[in-house]
Amino acid sequence: MTNAKDDSGRNEMTGAEMVVQALRDNGVEHIFGYPGGAVLPIYDELFQQDAVQHILVRHEQGAGHAAEGYARSTGKAGVMLVTSGPGATNAVTPLQDALMDSIPLVCITGQVPTTLIGSDAFQECDTVGITRPCTKHNWLVKDVNELAGIIHQAFHVATTGRPGPVVVDIPKDIQFAKGTYTPPQQAPRTSYNPRIQGDLEQIKAAVQLMATAKKPVIYSGGGVVNSGPEACHLLRELVELTGFPITSTLMGLGAYPASGKNWLGMLGMHGTYEANMAMHDCDVMLCVGARFDDRITGRIDAFSPNSKKIHIDIDPSSINKNVHADVPILGDVGRVLEDVVRLWRATVKPDREALKPWWEQIGRWQARNSLAYKPNDDVIMPQYAVQRLYELTRDRDTYITTEVGQHQMWAAQHYGFEQPNRWMTSGGLGTMGYGLPAALGVQIAHPDSLVIDIAGDASVLMTIQEMSAAVQFEAPIKIFILNNQYMGMVRQWQQLLHGNRLSHSYTEALPDFVKLAEAYGGHGIRCEKPGELDDKIMEMIDVKKPVIFDCRVANLANCFPMIPSGKAHNEMLLPDEATDEAVATAIDAKGRELV
Repeated sequence: MTNAKDDSGRNEMTGAEMVVQALRDNGVEHIFGYPGGAVLPIYDELFQQDAVQHILVRHEQGAGHAAEGYARSTGKAGVMLVTSGPGATNAVTPLQDALMDSIPLVCITGQVPTTLIGSDAFQECDTVGITRPCTKHNWLVKDVNELAGIIHQAFHVATTGRPGPVVVDIPKDIQFAKGTYTPPQQAPRTSYNPRIQGDLEQIKAAVQLMATAKKPVIYSGGGVVNSGPEACHLLRELVELTGFPITSTLMGLGAYPASGKNWLGMLGMHGTYEANMAMHDCDVMLCVGARFDDRITGRIDAFSPNSKKIHIDIDPSSINKNVHADVPILGDVGRVLEDVVRLWRATVKPDREALKPWWEQIGRWQARNSLAYKPNDDVIMPQYAVQRLYELTRDRDTYITTEVGQHQMWAAQHYGFEQPNRWMTSGGLGTMGYGLPAALGVQIAHPDSLVIDIAGDASVLMTIQEMSAAVQFEAPIKIFILNNQYMGMVRQWQQLLHGNRLSHSYTEALPDFVKLAEAYGGHGIRCEKPGELDDKIMEMIDVKKPVIFDCRVANLANCFPMIPSGKAHNEMLLPDEATDEAVATAIDAKGRELV
């Protein structure tokens, strides 16, 4: 990369050089991408330096999910680079996925030259128009002298406030043009300035309300993880100080340890009985960094009907959007929790005896053992497979990703997370094919760690080609497939809601996953008996290359407990109640589906 300084000491560069320099100045070490004509100048600059490592994926969707996994496991922005037209449109799914799950993602797209925009040129699309609904913000760069400043702004917008994806669309002639590079500290300040500190009077009101609670619950979400390690530490400190029970959304797992004595398990559609019943019956709910989405609330008009709700969130659009907050607090979770803990220590003398009846009731709910399943000596139950995977990896430096479906819920239920940033899953969009490329991104970020994608046989095929990228970059990811030969969640609801008419949810031509792994240059393992499971999991762990583990599980196992669509938390079905007749009775008259 060659450049000359102007009279002000700033550098003159081509647009392509600016892109690479801006990445370096924003601390980027890895970028996930796929080349094409409209980004060749940028790729030429990447070739001539070694500060930023490019990871060549096999599909642009894989680039996005890999960048998401990288971001979620590190707390830094994930970066992807794709060409114009189909490169950009293939990025839409991970962009929307990142938007719904609040993942900081910077997507750089190529565009046809500015003189051709609007002419239906080869590989042209309206990238800014297409991605406007699925990004926090996007830019079409029309002046090379504005390029560096826009990229710096993009990183700022992606990583501050509620994190999310951004797109910078760069026409090819802008990449060739020469201009003045603006360092980050000299870049124009963006108008985006999210509120960080919570209102002290609202925080005092929240503490006072919490102090009067007889049946409290803390409902935590992915916002705690996004806020950083200190926020997770403060959440744990608050639970210890108050003695309150705590539950979490799918995205919030690990912010509070699964082994913690106040842990109720995950809540929501496939959450534990005790978590959902506590949410329904509580008198004070402290919602920390969650957004009251439909998979958590069930029927809105029956959601926690007798509680006062405190809602802490950095996104003003999330407060009072789905559920009314009696005490809304706008601000960064970590900053607000710091004030809550400080005021609680200074002003409240907790009465643990007052909470004793509430904990006794929770104990009765826990005694229902809502995650129980019938063991089988001949067939591997999927829950058992996840439990054995957990027991054999819990003391290692382990990261877990998932695809989407039954296996995702079983992983959330039976794999205990003690730390944040160890759990990467597609919560809001529910993107099949997320887990394998996400595992690649996590492994690139943490090359010496054990990275496992708990997968389904249907989901994993959507991005299976990224095994090739894992082999090329010597990323020894482990793809642990719970293979029931069905699209399990689809099949479950066809069974329960559609008269067991299994319309196109059975895959009749699954590949031989062992041979597929070997074809990619990886290692394949098949396990069919419970007694073989531990030894083969250890084989998977010990192999120093990408592994596909074909774990053949019970074909027709269903995922319980569950809250039927349109029902309240206290109407959930437990495994011992979940007959077809019981489910049919529980589903409301409209027959609304869960998937």
